[in-house]
Amino acid sequence: MDSLAVQEVQNFLKHLGAVYDTPTTLYLIGGGALCLLGNPRRTLDLDFTLTLSEETEELMGAMNSVADQLHIELEVITIEEFIPLPENAHSRHEYVGQFGQIEVYVFDPYTIALSKLARGFEADIQDILFLLENSFIEIETLEIFVEEAIPVAWDHDVDPSDMKQYMREVRRLYGNRSR
Repeated sequence: MDSLAVQEVQNFLKHLGAVYDTPTTLYLIGGGALCLLGNPRRTLDLDFTLTLSEETEELMGAMNSVADQLHIELEVITIEEFIPLPENAHSRHEYVGQFGQIEVYVFDPYTIALSKLARGFEADIQDILFLLENSFIEIETLEIFVEEAIPVAWDHDVDPSDMKQYMREVRRLYGNRSR
């Protein structure tokens, strides 16, 4: 499949829920998560993180099988290794729904925004603007989380000066749009 929109992401989750019958929680991040929040931009793959348990290997097998059938590329991301998690990140997950025995959430939108600031591609900046314009995050709170992430950014292979620059660009674009 070339790219995914909300229908393809939901279809994947429905198929996964039909074949995997152990209660578990799945957290989507990246473009697939934003699709479920209403972002019209398509994504190339489905990024997720999950709670590690003794069933993880079985769940990954089911996910890979469904992904192969539907021609979807999956990527498991250990988000806390990729970006410093903002304070109380685990309390801000957005509930998506129940798919069979699988409870699905969009990972904390502020963490997603920070991960996009770590890369800073044009599409990432647009994704952050989507989160802001749809009230999933607030610019002032995001700026606080960026400042808190700066001292430990290199621990996550993130250049703090780039992150600050991308945050300034988000602030500029968001200010121009909200006038």
